[in-house]
Amino acid sequence: MNKALGNPSQASSLNYHFRKTKKGNDMHSKLIASAALLGLMMTTSVFAQEAAVPKQTVNDALRARLPEKIRTDGKMISVNNGSFPPYEIVTGTKLTGASADLTDAIGQMLGVTIEHESVNGLSALLAGINSGRYQFAFGPIGDFKSREEANDFVDWVQEYVVFSVQKGNPKAITSLESACGNRIAVMAGGSAEKVIQAQVEKCKTDGKSAPEVQSYTDQPSSILAVRSKRADAFFSSQAPLTYFVSQANGQLELSGVGQKNGFEDLYQGAVVPKGSPLGPVLLDSIKALMDNGAYAAIMKKWGLENNMIKQPGINLGGALPK
Repeated sequence: MNKALGNPSQASSLNYHFRKTKKGNDMHSKLIASAALLGLMMTTSVFAQEAAVPKQTVNDALRARLPEKIRTDGKMISVNNGSFPPYEIVTGTKLTGASADLTDAIGQMLGVTIEHESVNGLSALLAGINSGRYQFAFGPIGDFKSREEANDFVDWVQEYVVFSVQKGNPKAITSLESACGNRIAVMAGGSAEKVIQAQVEKCKTDGKSAPEVQSYTDQPSSILAVRSKRADAFFSSQAPLTYFVSQANGQLELSGVGQKNGFEDLYQGAVVPKGSPLGPVLLDSIKALMDNGAYAAIMKKWGLENNMIKQPGINLGGALPK
């Protein structure tokens, strides 16, 4: 792919650049998880059906609102913390998924190249954004009031949190209450981890055995823990879990669907530094993709119709009543 940007109208809007972050014994688990993910990717076409995604032309008004350094460099870097299918699917040096398609369209619209880098975990992702190493993370990442203290969220999807369990649900995990005494995998630093940690205390208060919380830095490792029976359930966002279950050759199923499971309305989106002028530009770019049909085409391509949001916004999660 062409990394340099001359005329904005000639921009190849995605350039993939990843860096390794795992070390030592953790690298072993990462390799196992990567192998599992590679097997899942063999049938990615189940979700990514061919769909006509409109090619974008440069919107000069939006481009003019980009920070001057981004316009001068002709690029910006979006950071991710590994595969989050079907939004972000990292295989080797390639990124696919709904988020990749959407950032491709945004890059075309803004006339810049959008590069992608992977880091290890949400904490590293947020630190990289706030240090200025990366301009943004397209995510989607959960928007909560506590996170809005240091960052702004450009919300473009709604999400639900459920359980992925072994086929037949042998431990009968259907809710937070039934998680007591079971081994629950979660993403380290994520909102689901906070909810399940709160459930640990509730189980103790109710005189029940506390869940054993297993925190992983990426989705493949978490789902592998359930498939290998090291965990009884993976508590996470419904969209990626639906994807993983569909690829698991009948070994897994979803549980706890249609319930709040400790969450009210859950908005997810892109993350920028607090007060960054890039936030409103991304917001209006997403609105433009909604208006011209590209957003719907991409979301439907990846089986995400139920996660589409009617109107994107900035810091929608923090505005929710608590």
